[in-house]
Amino acid sequence: MSLIQAKDREYLIREFSQLQQPVKLVLFTSTRDCEYCTETRQIATEVAELSPQLSLEEHDLQREPAIAAEYKVDKAPALVIMRGGESPKDYGIRYYGIPAGYEFSSLIHSILMVGKGESGLSAASKAWAASLTQPIHIQVFVTPSCPYCPQAVLLAHRFALESDLIRADMVEAMEFPELAERYQVMGVPRTVINEHVHIEGAAPEAVLQAKLKEAVA
Repeated sequence: MSLIQAKDREYLIREFSQLQQPVKLVLFTSTRDCEYCTETRQIATEVAELSPQLSLEEHDLQREPAIAAEYKVDKAPALVIMRGGESPKDYGIRYYGIPAGYEFSSLIHSILMVGKGESGLSAASKAWAASLTQPIHIQVFVTPSCPYCPQAVLLAHRFALESDLIRADMVEAMEFPELAERYQVMGVPRTVINEHVHIEGAAPEAVLQAKLKEAVA
């Protein structure tokens, strides 16, 4: 049974017709304690079938540790959204956990962003991201039922697109409770930057940029 309804498929086919460059979805699954690997695979497969510009590649986290290390993926299910084709590029855009519920929309928007090669950030944010000299790791904790979470995820992914030094993860809090506990996630979205800087709620671009600056100060 298809997870994407027929009317939604038609809409997504139209949206994906705007893709200007190939987009590759790299899926990492696991045979160990991965409750939603099967469903995440089905979502990724159905999405990849909607455009000739989309492709899907799957790896096993345990059986292919070298590839997992190459992508800096340490848990499953995981989706890497990157430029495909003859000049592939990993922008550091990650989904950890099933991109379902409201997070399906952020997945689609991240694919469109990569496929168009445009983050949509302000000129000031782009210039700041281009000037970075230190790495930044953004983790946005979400749940599928949170209507404000996709905004926070997509904004983090926009910054990742602009700098090779920024990696931005969506982390589904209920699938990774040990991480949620480690970072004291009491509500979502909660954004954690370089382990020690936090944002509660869906912050606007200027606020996130200020927090990113704080994280590397």
